[in-house]
Amino acid sequence: MLPPLSLLQSTPASPSLSNYGDGTLAAASKTLLFGLRPSISLAGRPPVPRRLFLSSASASWDAVTGGAGGRARDAVMSIRRGMELFRKGDLSGSLVEFDRAIELDRRQKAYLWQRGLSLYYLNRFEEGAEQFRLDVAQNPNDTEESIWCFLCEAQVYGVGEARRRFLEVGQDPRPVMREAYQMFKDGGEPEKFVSNFSNSSENERFYALLYAGLYHESQNDMDAAKTHVVAACQTSYGSRSDDYMASLAKVHCSCRNWSFG
Repeated sequence: MLPPLSLLQSTPASPSLSNYGDGTLAAASKTLLFGLRPSISLAGRPPVPRRLFLSSASASWDAVTGGAGGRARDAVMSIRRGMELFRKGDLSGSLVEFDRAIELDRRQKAYLWQRGLSLYYLNRFEEGAEQFRLDVAQNPNDTEESIWCFLCEAQVYGVGEARRRFLEVGQDPRPVMREAYQMFKDGGEPEKFVSNFSNSSENERFYALLYAGLYHESQNDMDAAKTHVVAACQTSYGSRSDDYMASLAKVHCSCRNWSFG
């Protein structure tokens, strides 16, 4: 059973804890350990990017799960190292750390979306899809993991079959991700999608460009993919934010030898 929310307030405040709304262990632990997707203007508060709340993550995990001693804290530190290695473009090194975290604490496996991203860029698509499916099973409102599962499976099965296997999730509170989800799920027009957010906040513009690029890549239109992902990197949010996905956009370009400077 989860402790009362008041006991968790020592962690950095999250405007989006209710986004995971069912009160389950999976929801709270993911929120406390890994942070949330950017949440656009919820309750007038600033967005919280995809990143670890490192200062208190291990203590929060123990509070939520009832404690697992030093191995749980060591696992969190491995995740931290893995994320930093990914940001630097060391994909293999990041995967070693994420796998070490699972060895230290098996509970981590179902929440390690970061591991799924590393697997995608290492072209280990079936394993990446498995990771994202585990994540969505724990949090059935996880829009981005549903999309990333599709991206992995499109490489394995083709777009048509990947769309038939598409993981349906609950409604994302972010307009940009709601539209992205429908575009990947049903097919759509990436240019119209980007245009819809051209005058929106910087983080919405970044996410629209990034996911339009990823959509084009799933369709094997690499020229259009390059145009959009590079543009995402060049937004002020993409170039300055410490959001994990801003780092991912740069890693994406580096993996494909695309210049974004």
